[in-house]
Amino acid sequence: MTTHVQAELLQVQNFVNGEWRQSNSTDALEITNPATAEPLARVPLSNAAEVNEAVRAASAAWPEWRETPPGERIQYIFKLKQLMEEHFEDIARTITIENGKTLVEARGELRRGVENVEVACGIPMMMQGYNLENISRGIDEIMYRHPIGVVAAITPFNFPAMIPFWYLPYAIATGNCFILKPSERVPLTMQKIFQLIHQIGLPKGVINLVNGGKPAVDALLDHSDVRAISFVGSTPVARYIYSRAADKGKRVQCQGGAKNYAVILPDADMHAATQIVGESAFGCAGQRCLALSVGVTVGKAQQGFREAVSDFAANLKTGYGLDEGSQMGPVITTQSKTRIEEIIDRAVRSGAKAVKDGRGYKAPKHESGNFLAPTILDDVPADSDIPKTEIFGPVLSLVHADTLDQAIELLSKSAYGNAASLFTTNGAHARRFRHAAPAGNIGINIGVPAPVAYFPFSGWKESFFGDLHGQGRDAIEFYTDKKVVIERWS
Repeated sequence: MTTHVQAELLQVQNFVNGEWRQSNSTDALEITNPATAEPLARVPLSNAAEVNEAVRAASAAWPEWRETPPGERIQYIFKLKQLMEEHFEDIARTITIENGKTLVEARGELRRGVENVEVACGIPMMMQGYNLENISRGIDEIMYRHPIGVVAAITPFNFPAMIPFWYLPYAIATGNCFILKPSERVPLTMQKIFQLIHQIGLPKGVINLVNGGKPAVDALLDHSDVRAISFVGSTPVARYIYSRAADKGKRVQCQGGAKNYAVILPDADMHAATQIVGESAFGCAGQRCLALSVGVTVGKAQQGFREAVSDFAANLKTGYGLDEGSQMGPVITTQSKTRIEEIIDRAVRSGAKAVKDGRGYKAPKHESGNFLAPTILDDVPADSDIPKTEIFGPVLSLVHADTLDQAIELLSKSAYGNAASLFTTNGAHARRFRHAAPAGNIGINIGVPAPVAYFPFSGWKESFFGDLHGQGRDAIEFYTDKKVVIERWS
């Protein structure tokens, strides 16, 4: 029976030089629906030779693509935007099926991806250089932007549609050729989107897709023709990719892990703060780099917030993301579920109180899924490793501070600096926090401070390795070289 099921599984393919290709690798992973444990597909772990084929295709396409006027390049992107809108619901359902997040969350993610496509359509304006006449008598100076060549992105499982679009549309709009290596845990969303890319008529080799694991990643990092690498994932892997790619002389941007704090002041609108923090902590089952995973209650905010957020968690409906009414889905794998439960066990042994315990939860009709219910840990020892560990699951830890400055000091001790949020009705407190909080994305009464596509997705400390971030103007800088020309004519 098992053999028959696997024979029917979708065989994930690569997309190289404008055509679909079956991988010749003998290594493959079977992926399953995280909510139902139903087998979905087999994804190949492509080898270095297949990566090299994609790089050769991109290298061959680049000389002509870089000469294509920006106004012509963006016509393909306009077509892609239209096709993504037409197939929006189908792609969103695929995200839910392979990732586990609710359909509402999948739609929100995909909308952010489309937003980046829209912004990249403005490349003829965004890519412009500048000039100054008469820098000296009879001498003019001009700065031009040039595409850098073949570039690649290595993207994670938690946002299979949005994060590739932090890079893909900007890379090709600025005249580069692009290779995507998506997470081997969630290959189906990009299979759908590359079917649309296949329809827009891009020249062969401009965009390529290679599925795989570490050998495929290393092949991209080491290949001399790949000029730039973009990555999103855990901090240890981000550090590895940044070091190895930079050692090869590449331009690199690596978004790492996070441990994001929400500071709740006594003057906050407690009802709104509870709702917003709860949605941030437990949305996408906590599997996002902007999830608020530590709540710092200041002064008298402690008692009221703890009870309110516990009630919020208790009333959150956890189930299959395609089922009506589901508000939180499963985590990505059984291994992730086990790891998160072990972290909760360790926290309780260290003295924390599980005022809402999600371990052992079974979703109705989907008992085999990778489900945990929302978990709230109170009285977490400030000196334990729990407030420092990226759990990447539906777990909110509560700690207490006497003052806003003490709360900011707690944030400052974290190795991460991805995001931090403050809940208050006091403008002076908000100004103090946004100035002093050591994180790249700041929310004031906002639980998921995700920058829109025309701003960079920031990150500090061990949450980011590099100089230029994804999205917006940073993307234009990252994907272009500056050439300065100084001219004198007699």
